[in-house]
Amino acid sequence: MKKWLPLLVTVVLLTAGCTSNFGSEDKVVQEKNNQKETAIIPNYQISDNYYRTILPYKPSKSRGLTVNNLNTRYDIQEFETGLLRVAKTTYSPEKYLFQEGQILDADTLKMWLNRKFTPSQWKAVQKEVNPPSQNIGLNPPLSGKGSIDSQNQNSPIYLANILEHDYLVKTDKNTVRLGGVVIGLALNSTNSYQSQNGTTTQSSLSQAAIDSEGKSIAAEVVKRLRAMSELKNVPITIALFEQKDKDSVVPGNYFAYTNVPAGSSSIGSWNAIQNQYYLFPSSQADSDHPHDAGVFDKFKKRVENYFPNYNGVIGRAFYNGNKLTQLKAEIPLQFFGEAEVIGFTQYIAGIVPSIFPDTIDLQIKITAGGDIKALITRSPGQTDTSVHIYQ
Repeated sequence: MKKWLPLLVTVVLLTAGCTSNFGSEDKVVQEKNNQKETAIIPNYQISDNYYRTILPYKPSKSRGLTVNNLNTRYDIQEFETGLLRVAKTTYSPEKYLFQEGQILDADTLKMWLNRKFTPSQWKAVQKEVNPPSQNIGLNPPLSGKGSIDSQNQNSPIYLANILEHDYLVKTDKNTVRLGGVVIGLALNSTNSYQSQNGTTTQSSLSQAAIDSEGKSIAAEVVKRLRAMSELKNVPITIALFEQKDKDSVVPGNYFAYTNVPAGSSSIGSWNAIQNQYYLFPSSQADSDHPHDAGVFDKFKKRVENYFPNYNGVIGRAFYNGNKLTQLKAEIPLQFFGEAEVIGFTQYIAGIVPSIFPDTIDLQIKITAGGDIKALITRSPGQTDTSVHIYQ
């Protein structure tokens, strides 16, 4: 128990310092569609970087759609967390409250994610079991000319998913209303379709095409949102996300966003987002960020020198512009006892300060047989690491 004593003392002190916040809350009236509901705003906030949520918590009306329509678990996570980063550029966590999307339901989004049908195609679709009720797909229609393979090749599916986040703001002491909506549009980076011979055909989509189609779809989405009574006079932010292919071990990234003022139905300028993920080690990381790749290689060699049963260190690095801001590494090893886990974890925690700069958000998982055995973390600006050993 000695190894846990400092951690337990820290938790007690932190809790004691925040006790007054845990028990406090604000009761407010939430206005929606000329209806009023009583809600609660917890006053406790982990930090200024996190949004508070309104209670009772309301799940998204399109819950489950993100998991079904994105290629990898990395894209699923980044599609949502990246949208929160975009939101913070306009909606400060100090002023706004977060709520999952309450306007766009799953049925509507499924129809938006369809292809647009030509009149003859729409007539044929209506004869199917459970056909869509409206021809409002945002993806391009098939031409109906030539083979199905050539049509799929010439008319890629660009839009893969849509995510809505709502941001509430206090209008007075006891009332909150919808203050802004942020919409994420997930776009495919590859054109993937089932060929007539039964095989899956894939080809890369150009960045120019992804950018152009994404912005065109965004313009139509804004018009549709403005036609909804809840969003006639609410600011709208649209962000474009490029997801990776199904074999990728790093997530995609948001590359552009735009803010549409309340009452406007047209998009003005777009803001570029210079975010990207890299895999360490990789040839792309060596080429684009040789210094950081060299630092990671130094860490990798220190691991190799310590432990003979070594399966390789994998790192996923997040860059904001050209600056490394986050690194998540995993060390998969074969352990034979708890003493080895403790000893190896202490070794890694000890070498981290001398290898990685204290400007990055660092997370290192030590795993064995697919299970997490230890977690080492360090927040930006800190010199010491935090360690948790799972038992």
